[in-house]
Amino acid sequence: MSSSSSSSSPTKVRRPARADWVVLGVELALIATAVVVGVVLNRRGVGLYAETAPIYAFWRPHVGWGTPVAVAVAAVVIIWGVRWARTARWGPLLGAGYLAAVAWTLALALVDGWSAGVARRLTNQAEYLHEVHRITDIPAMLAGFSGRIVDFQPESWSTHTAGHPPGALLVFVWLDRIGLGGGAAAGMACILIGATMVVSIPAALRWLGAADAARAVLPFLVLLPGAVWIGASGDGVFTGVVAAGLALLAARHPVAPLAGGILLGFALYLSYGFVLIGLLAVAVLVLRPGRFLPALLTAAAGVAAVVAAFTAAGFWWWDGYQLVVVRYYQGWAAERPYAYWVWANLAAMLLSAGLVTGPALRRTIVAARHAWRGPAGDGTVARGWRYAATRPTILLPLTAALAIVAADLSGLSKAEVERIWLPFVVWLLIATAHLPARTHRWWLAGQAATALAVNHLLLTFS
Repeated sequence: MSSSSSSSSPTKVRRPARADWVVLGVELALIATAVVVGVVLNRRGVGLYAETAPIYAFWRPHVGWGTPVAVAVAAVVIIWGVRWARTARWGPLLGAGYLAAVAWTLALALVDGWSAGVARRLTNQAEYLHEVHRITDIPAMLAGFSGRIVDFQPESWSTHTAGHPPGALLVFVWLDRIGLGGGAAAGMACILIGATMVVSIPAALRWLGAADAARAVLPFLVLLPGAVWIGASGDGVFTGVVAAGLALLAARHPVAPLAGGILLGFALYLSYGFVLIGLLAVAVLVLRPGRFLPALLTAAAGVAAVVAAFTAAGFWWWDGYQLVVVRYYQGWAAERPYAYWVWANLAAMLLSAGLVTGPALRRTIVAARHAWRGPAGDGTVARGWRYAATRPTILLPLTAALAIVAADLSGLSKAEVERIWLPFVVWLLIATAHLPARTHRWWLAGQAATALAVNHLLLTFS
């Protein structure tokens, strides 16, 4: 089966393109409404704490020497990359995809210049690097971490450090210990690690028996609008770690689920919100060839090993979570209105995932409905639900969407989700496998235009 057929034939149904245009119109209306309401609320003095709501940024139209490079990378991917992805050998394809993603992300960062876009991006008072030079004893830091989460006390952690478990700070401490200290090295590490999701997700799809879908999805991962925030923020690292962990769960080597569990266990200590990655982990294990229970237990053992290590070092995850909720409402979250952000977050997510998301998810839901009816469309529900549940291009993006909805409704993601939700957003893009192959270039052009518009009109933050 060719990649062209994989994007439309699984459902054996062709839907009119008009429905995609309707969904696109709804997306644009949501974004426009979020922007207009954000302007009104900001002028009224409501505490959104986001000048360009729903995006956390400043309005600052600008260009930089990364501009022509970003345009060139987008053009190469759109004009030649789409066709090449359908026919290239697997190894060179993943290698080229990774290099293209690094080039795209770095070029977008350099629109702001090397200093503001990369070297100083992670050096302000709120960031992890603010704390790195103070860490002289890692075991003591872990043992006393929870005691410094709550604000307005001596030695309280800076905003990003306090808002995450200690694994996030540890990443940058370890970089410093191996001689990669400072903002430039940290910024490049975020870009290089974040871009690995372009390898991990297609590899996972291939291991799950959806090689054609992997080829179709890869260009969309390369030109992810959310690359604006991968370069450079800690969430870029988080995205790469989570994607690699989930991909390892899909691999057929018997030790792979253990390695995947260890990485996902460490992800729990990068962000408290990654408990929701458990939904995607179970979905991958359900899809994985072989027996489900042994793989689940192996992966769980990997997670448990990491939890045990952090607990033995003196940091209990649940205590940290309870304290971070206290810290969360000591800051802007206490004033940011849930009634606005609960829906405006979705507009911000669309600017990170790209406007292809809605039409692609619509087609995924159509595919799920027809898969539910059974491969023969004979209404055999018992066979149909099993068939739907073994389709990675259905189960994975819908599970990612469920995790995002849960994060949104929790009230612990008010604003800044354009970067916070990146580890979930990249799995949403698997839904693009359901788009007709003939439309891929147009959608990719829209994805690139979204990233370029955001990056050139706004000065974003990590």
